Amino acid sequence: MDSKLRIVIPIYPGVTHLDFTGPHQFFSRTPQVDVVVASIGGEPVDAQGLTFSNLDDLIDIASCDVLCVPGGLGCLDAAEDSRFLNAIRHLASTAQFVTSVCTGSLILGAAGLLHGRRAACHWAWRDMLPLFGATPDPARVVRDDEIITGGGVTAGIDFALTVIAVLFDDETAQRSQLTLEYAPAPPFDAGRPETAPATIHDHVVADMAEIQASRHQQAQRLVEHGETRR
Repeated sequence: MDSKLRIVIPIYPGVTHLDFTGPHQFFSRTPQVDVVVASIGGEPVDAQGLTFSNLDDLIDIASCDVLCVPGGLGCLDAAEDSRFLNAIRHLASTAQFVTSVCTGSLILGAAGLLHGRRAACHWAWRDMLPLFGATPDPARVVRDDEIITGGGVTAGIDFALTVIAVLFDDETAQRSQLTLEYAPAPPFDAGRPETAPATIHDHVVADMAEIQASRHQQAQRLVEHGETRR
């Protein structure tokens, strides 16, 4: 290729670092790709005790080939920031593919980018997608034309390999997979609600109940205020 494809990953306070560092690891090992991680004002971003700095200013980025929006506990706070959401809308309008990992799809939804589209999300927040006009899909990676979304957190690696295969070819994706020895073999089959032991499932759901209620209220506020309309 004559020039590298640009993948922009916008991050924000409260982002889940594996949502973007997983895909970033795979994208950055693809020679034909230039990965840009950006925040509002280029400000450092804290993510569960890790601080990411030397970031590009999201507002200053004119265009990209792929927009990749990660999720995190701060996703709807970011969606309530008009500067952040407008930057997402602008970059999406320039991108060949608009993508997300985990609850990053809620940001895409809040930006009005998922109306009538199928989308993935973390299982605990998937039922919020219809608030933004999207159809929830439980698959680990979902492609709806130019929209590619990944499920929760660790699905970001499967998502990244899918995106690499779409952008280039299966061989390029498989080279990345082998180089990074991605051969998952978890010691437990507890990664999805339908396979986790009932006691584990109930405990995790109870832990999430308060923040789920808060997030639903926040998402409803975004809808009522018209922020989800493009």
